[in-house]
Amino acid sequence: MSNFHDSPSPRIAVIGAGCSGLAALKVLAEMGFHNLVCFEKNNQIGGNWVYTAGEGHSSVCETTHIISSKWLSRFSDFPMPHDYPDYPSHQQVLAYFQQYAQKFELERFIRFNITVVQAEKIANERWNLSLSDGSSEVFDFLLVANGHHSVPRHPAWAGDFKGQYFHSQQFKNNRGLEGKRVLVIGAGNSGCDCAVEASRVARQVDISVRSPQYIIPKFFLGKPTDTFAAGTQWLPAPIKNMLHRLVVFLQVGKYTDYGLPQPGFPPTRSHPTVNAELLDKIRHGKVKPRPGVTHIEGQTVHFSDGSSVDYDTIIAATGYKISTPFLGPNFLEWEDATNVPLYLRMFHPEHKTMAFIGLVQPQGSVWPLSEAQAQLVGRLLKGSWQLPADLHALAHAEGMAIEKEFLKSPRHAIEVHFHPYLRKLQRLATA
Repeated sequence: MSNFHDSPSPRIAVIGAGCSGLAALKVLAEMGFHNLVCFEKNNQIGGNWVYTAGEGHSSVCETTHIISSKWLSRFSDFPMPHDYPDYPSHQQVLAYFQQYAQKFELERFIRFNITVVQAEKIANERWNLSLSDGSSEVFDFLLVANGHHSVPRHPAWAGDFKGQYFHSQQFKNNRGLEGKRVLVIGAGNSGCDCAVEASRVARQVDISVRSPQYIIPKFFLGKPTDTFAAGTQWLPAPIKNMLHRLVVFLQVGKYTDYGLPQPGFPPTRSHPTVNAELLDKIRHGKVKPRPGVTHIEGQTVHFSDGSSVDYDTIIAATGYKISTPFLGPNFLEWEDATNVPLYLRMFHPEHKTMAFIGLVQPQGSVWPLSEAQAQLVGRLLKGSWQLPADLHALAHAEGMAIEKEFLKSPRHAIEVHFHPYLRKLQRLATA
């Protein structure tokens, strides 16, 4: 076992300079760790928040705004600017990260345009990183902050469609969809955004919704919906679930009135879709709901209700796979997992000198959680907090608990409840 916590200056590698990598750098540097190196494959910080029109980079869309309000999407000691709206644009979010990096001088730790090709565990639980410039370096501890929105998940029938097909990762704007018949697959946050934007220019936009889910407006009683939900955290779960269902009903009514399947589970059991426009577009006839796809023949799509429609374009908003290509194909096999066995969503029981930062999908914002995760890693590195002896059992139990607490699917494999998870991390980091 590596004795990194006995070293006054352990070498720490961070993979990725998106929001999670930046949080890790800031927190660890503030805790006195300055032997930090962050490898970023792009030429600037920000990860997915760097908008590019090309397809080579997984980025936000041209019109993206965050789906958690600015009040719950900020680092603990770095509030968003006062003049930002409740739901800032992607340009404003990127500027916020840039200001954060500048204030805390984080770029001194970052090597841009360098990809980690392979991360191999060597003697004494250390890590040898092979880099895209041909060099290699050894580190005492590895922080993986490469995100989980880079490798698209495609439906099995994707190759059967003879029209234009692409994943929502490639959807950067609605240009090129003018006058076309468009089908969007999936009603998650990306799917709803694609359908809304396409409906502004396309001749016809349908959205295929295979299973029920909550599509929630961004405001309730004039305030961001997530701030209302935050105020109910103290309630017992049954009462909280009943209240959330009531609030959604007051905002939306019955989903069946929109032609959508009605969820039979509480809003907290799935990752919410937060969208202020889709339901309006449906009721104005600009977007038409369809059930799940059964099969495709040429450009004809057949649905589970027996109907069939011809389309020019299909946009598959079918999610992403968890990908850690630098760890090798058999190191972690989580691409299709519904259970990711990590303690605190961070620590692998067999690789104790590695931690994942930001490998969570919260019902809220990621980067406040990444900050709290990094604080716990700092305590581990200092030796003031220890990993539990029964790490295997705890990691397994957490993975099983997520399968039970949320709808069982790869989409929810890394889901967490924002406030309880944050409180747990903070409690451990300050104990």
